[in-house]
Amino acid sequence: MPGFAQKNWLVAGTVLPLLAVSASAVERSSAPDFSGLWGRTAFNLEPAETGPGPLTNLRRAGADASRPIEVGDPVPLVGDYMNPILTPEAAAVVKQRGEFSAAGHDFPDPSNQCGAYSPPYLFTIQLGMQLLQGKDEVLILYNQDDQARHVRLNASHPRDLKPTLAGDSVGHYEGDTLVVDTVGIRLHYYTAADRFGTPQSDAMHVVERYRLIDGGAAEDAMQRQMETNGFVCGGGRNCAAQFDHRFTKGLRVEVRVEDPKVFTTPWTGNVTYMHLKRPWAESVCSENNTDVLHQGFEHAPTAASPDF
Repeated sequence: MPGFAQKNWLVAGTVLPLLAVSASAVERSSAPDFSGLWGRTAFNLEPAETGPGPLTNLRRAGADASRPIEVGDPVPLVGDYMNPILTPEAAAVVKQRGEFSAAGHDFPDPSNQCGAYSPPYLFTIQLGMQLLQGKDEVLILYNQDDQARHVRLNASHPRDLKPTLAGDSVGHYEGDTLVVDTVGIRLHYYTAADRFGTPQSDAMHVVERYRLIDGGAAEDAMQRQMETNGFVCGGGRNCAAQFDHRFTKGLRVEVRVEDPKVFTTPWTGNVTYMHLKRPWAESVCSENNTDVLHQGFEHAPTAASPDF
C-alpha cells in the first residue's frame, strides 16, 4: 500500500486464540455488545457531521469527480495546511511535510518506524480492530502491527500520570455508547496526529465514542470515504465482499480531538466499521527497526569488519 513500510505478513498464530475470546465477558445487562472483528476499507478520518473536521489530502483520490476511484490513499500525502483548525506553527509543519512527501520522500511516522500508534493517529491508519469487553477493562486489538490498547473502565487518570507512547485510556458506558478518554501521550520523534504529519503536543486529549449504527448507513459511509480517499482492500467497489452481511449493524467511532498547542479549536472526525468475514493476518514490524524505509533517519549498528 502506498506510503506503507515494507513488512512481513504472517498467518496469524498466537493471536488467533485471543480473537476467539467469548463475548460472554461483556456485561450484557448494562453495556452494548461490540463482539467480533471489525474492518473498514479506506484510510483517514471521515468528516464530522457538523463543526470543524480533520485534515484531508490535497492530492486525494476523488478530488476530481471525473476521475475513477484509485487504489489506496495516493502518495504524496499533502495535508491541507490551510485548514483553520491548525495554528500557524502547526500549519507550517504540515506544509513542509507535504512538500517533502511531494518530492518523493516519506517523513517518519508511527507506521513506517514500527512505533506505537496513539490516538488520534491510529484512527487515520488502522483498518481492523476488535474490542474484548471485560468487567473492569476493554482491550482493543488492532490488525496492523498487532497494536493493543488497555482501557480501564470506571477509573480516573492517575494524578501523577507518567506519559506513555500509547497514552493513558479510561472508559465508561453511557447507555448504548462506550466513551474512552485518553491523555498522557509521550511524544517521540515520529509522533503525529494523522498520516499527514500534523504535530501534537503533551496537551493532546482525545475522546472516543463507540456505538452501533444501522448496517446500511455504515456501508454508505464507507463508500463515501472510498470515493474521496481511495480504497485499500483490493476490490474497489467490491470491497464489501470482505464484510459479513449477516450482521445488520455497523460500528461508528466519533473521535474528538483537543490540543490547544497545535489546534485552534477542538475538532471531530468519524471512523466507520463493519463486521469482517474472517480473521486478519498477523503483521510484524522488524524489531527495533527505526528506519524501515532506509531514508537516513537512523541506522542499526553494523560491524566495520567481520568478527571471524
